[in-house]
Amino acid sequence: MPAFIFDLDGTLVDSVYQHVMAWHAALRECGFDLSIWRLHRRIGMSGGLMIRALARELDMPLDEAVIKRLSELHEQEFKRRIPSVSPLPGARELLAELRELKIPYIIATSGTTADAGPMLELLGRPDENIITREDVKRAKPDPDLFLTAAKKLHAKDVEAMVVGDSVWDMLAARRANFLGVGVLSGGYGQQELEQAGAFRVYADPEEMRRHLDELGVREE
Repeated sequence: MPAFIFDLDGTLVDSVYQHVMAWHAALRECGFDLSIWRLHRRIGMSGGLMIRALARELDMPLDEAVIKRLSELHEQEFKRRIPSVSPLPGARELLAELRELKIPYIIATSGTTADAGPMLELLGRPDENIITREDVKRAKPDPDLFLTAAKKLHAKDVEAMVVGDSVWDMLAARRANFLGVGVLSGGYGQQELEQAGAFRVYADPEEMRRHLDELGVREE
């Protein structure tokens, strides 16, 4: 029986661009100016790893005080944008169908529990099973999130499939020895996701739901 590990932002909820703009506002508040497209390419990493990557883009070291300030500002800016976030097409229906078919799944996000809470509310599942950045030592592109999620599901390597919208999801899935399923709803292209390891790519959760048979999901 397959088991699914879902990323959250950009995979089940349409929140990628809110995160991008929140990071952009945080950087500007700290006196940095970085092109929005460069920020988008880093979404999906953990916040700490993303800040280190942004330091390379800015070609300057960031001290601990600035790093802490950027994280706090991003959190504040993202909270302001939550009212504009919505579930992606078919996300609620996909999860409901998996529950009906008794297919195990879990959500694994590089975000914090505080960030994830409002997103789960949008999905109508505030008590959904979830692994967050706080549950692991390292977040994506390290495989810790997905390995921890699979352990919680009691899923074997051959059963687990990671569903995500970014190349960081696919890279972490490969490092965990799990199959990767890409969705285009986070802004990465099909070729990028396939090159990163996705064996199937769908437009959004709704298209994935209509093709669950391709992923080994069958009604008994």
